[in-house]
Amino acid sequence: MPSAWDPDQYHRFRDERSRPFFDLLDLVEPCPGGAVIDLGCGTGELTRILHERSGAATALGLDSSDTMLAKAGEHAGAGLRFATGDIAQFSGQYDLVFSNAALQWLDGHEALIPKIAAHVAPGGQLAFQVPANADHPSHLVAHSVAREEPYATALGGYVRDWPVLPPERYAEILDRLGFRDLIVRLEVYGHHLESSGGVVEWVKGTLLTDYQKRMPAGLFDRYLARYRELLLGEIGMKAPYFYAFKRVLARGRAAD
Repeated sequence: MPSAWDPDQYHRFRDERSRPFFDLLDLVEPCPGGAVIDLGCGTGELTRILHERSGAATALGLDSSDTMLAKAGEHAGAGLRFATGDIAQFSGQYDLVFSNAALQWLDGHEALIPKIAAHVAPGGQLAFQVPANADHPSHLVAHSVAREEPYATALGGYVRDWPVLPPERYAEILDRLGFRDLIVRLEVYGHHLESSGGVVEWVKGTLLTDYQKRMPAGLFDRYLARYRELLLGEIGMKAPYFYAFKRVLARGRAAD
């Protein structure tokens, strides 16, 4: 399927989306001279900051979206490179495996987290952040519209399943894998948007891309109009609008 990721749409809320990245980065200890991988690096500007702050000798930004990676090249160099790839199928051992708002696109986190953790070098760190807002109307309405016709037929009955686990479950998995110095927390980010309509633009740049790539452009426009109608009916027309967004942040160190 072609990529539906639009860097410009995604960056409409650049400051708000970057806050969790910096919070996660603050949990990470530097690894001077080490090797870092950023799973789901997007357009790369935050990967550059990760590379510099970690003190790593090398860093790899990995992403499956060509449209996002097209913007990343300008940040490459001095040990940092970018590549197209499946973030569930990478290879190698790293002193820091880092992922900011990407693992939620992969199913089966009970098996996924151990699989990714296996790429952490002895004494290395695993740090990831995933959205946990699946119970907000912004997400629930998106799936509700996907079940309506003609969208349900166009999607072949597909409705996005949200694989994110409760924070305590991530802590249990990492502890079982032998990770120590665990920090796992649920954070509520409050975003003051200009109006309720801003929620549509926010979700259009992330969750809705999964539906956009699965239906013709004209039909997706109809889907989006229907989504806007139902969502604004649910959350009301407010200006400004306080968008409460939950995320799980997790960090741990592997055994030596």
